[in-house]
Amino acid sequence: MNRSYLFVPADSERKMKKAADVGADALILDLEDSVAPAARTAARERARDYLAGKENVWVRINPIGSDDAIADLKGVMPSAPAGIVLPKPRSAADAVGLASMLDDLEQEHGVEAGKTGILAICTERPAAVFTLAGYVGATARLAALSWGAEDLSAAVGASGNRDDAGNWLPPYELARSLCLFAAGAAEVPAVDTVFTDYRDAEGLATYAANARRDGFSGMLAIHPAQVDVINRAFVPTAAELERAERIVALFASNPEAGTLGMDGKMIDRPHLVQAQRLLQLAKRLAAL
Repeated sequence: MNRSYLFVPADSERKMKKAADVGADALILDLEDSVAPAARTAARERARDYLAGKENVWVRINPIGSDDAIADLKGVMPSAPAGIVLPKPRSAADAVGLASMLDDLEQEHGVEAGKTGILAICTERPAAVFTLAGYVGATARLAALSWGAEDLSAAVGASGNRDDAGNWLPPYELARSLCLFAAGAAEVPAVDTVFTDYRDAEGLATYAANARRDGFSGMLAIHPAQVDVINRAFVPTAAELERAERIVALFASNPEAGTLGMDGKMIDRPHLVQAQRLLQLAKRLAAL
């Protein structure tokens, strides 16, 4: 499970080299929005060379249905990326189509079958918001779901997607929530979208902490300076872990109980499940 995914333009050797030392749990070499169409051929070559022998490096391709998407996949799959970030899917059918292409390309290039995951940015088209239940059981390659507000707000003609305090306006808060629930239904991690003001470390820390509170497992990052803030936000605090351990121990001592009292409050089985998940998360993070 990754806390931070850092976008890196694949047309910049300097930025890719720098990104390796930033401490992001995963990198996303971008062949889509941050690369001009005329630069994509060279960017594919740079991405393929950079990927060779590296772990947990993903590639954002161009949208399924475009000629660039096919060229992107053919360009990078020989170097076996950890996964493909799928932008602007029209529905889960695009993820299924991508999975089929990956089946063929893995076989062609001697990559372990099923190794390449898919992270779908599932809300960038208005129609896609109504199809999110389709990700449940769509493909075993689905590794995570994320969402985006910039393309979505542009598609509906909005003049903005946040209020004056920086909070998401209702249409985009809805898209964020639906992504979270779709990921839960599909039993994959939900990854929150980018925080665009990379100079506002305090605002990012608050946003990332709220994302973990809400159930997201990590965040997308657009600048190296954001990575450490995000990583720290998605590590459970000592107080949270201590409480989780007490909940688990209390239910272990009372295996027949459905509801118990602790610290003057009633806790039940959902609290136990949350505590167990928190402790499992801490164990995974300790192994990073």
